[in-house]
Amino acid sequence: MTAKRVWSWSAVALGGLYFLLPLAGMVDFSMRMKRGEYSFEAYRIVLADPQFQQTFGYSVMLALLTIVLGILLVVPTAYFVRLRLPGLRPIIEFITLLPLVIPPIVIVFGYIRIYNTSSVLPLTGTWWGTNLLLLFGYATLALPYMYRSVDTGLRTIDIASLTEAAQSLGAGWARILAVVILPNVFVSVLSGAFLTLAIVIGEYVFAALLNVNSFGPYMVWMGGNRAYEPSALAVVAFAITWACMGLIQIVTRFSRFSTVRR
Repeated sequence: MTAKRVWSWSAVALGGLYFLLPLAGMVDFSMRMKRGEYSFEAYRIVLADPQFQQTFGYSVMLALLTIVLGILLVVPTAYFVRLRLPGLRPIIEFITLLPLVIPPIVIVFGYIRIYNTSSVLPLTGTWWGTNLLLLFGYATLALPYMYRSVDTGLRTIDIASLTEAAQSLGAGWARILAVVILPNVFVSVLSGAFLTLAIVIGEYVFAALLNVNSFGPYMVWMGGNRAYEPSALAVVAFAITWACMGLIQIVTRFSRFSTVRR
């Protein structure tokens, strides 16, 4: 084994320890709820908590709606910019990067200022209006990741040839996007969707300031009022995030296998 390979494996090992040791400590602590023995009591209490089930289910539903909204917004935009308006790409990329620069607390305070109960659109005064603001806010936060994923997928296919072929068969723009373009960038869209899911599940600022009882505020509340349950909850959230990452890899490999088989 060469010195270069030794240094490479050493760096990988150190990086793995840096991430895995805190996780191992958290798992160990979460299983010490009963004195003198390891148990899953903290996990049982967390998973059986009705508030956990309600907030987690709500966040998952909101994440799914955010994913749908992101696909409807990003896929046509990225497609037409790459096909018809390549000169606008720097502007679109700048706009999609703004959520990474502007803090979420600034965005949500802007929402509260513009859509409060004394404004022309008093969205914060109703349950549906507040949830609509939260949905658009989460779509904004996920925009950089969804757009980059979709744009990368479009870069790997010849959209001009696919569009001309579909138009020669009489397909309209909606059919081209739904039947031709979307299936070809499905893996990229799925990557953006899982990243969106991870963002929405753990988001706190929007939900807390809009007074919505979602999973993020529930995790913060649990951390301030319990001892062992927050660690168990963090492990559960970590497992969900890594499960999403694993699903991305599985779907990617399956897509490559299906492409070769065809």
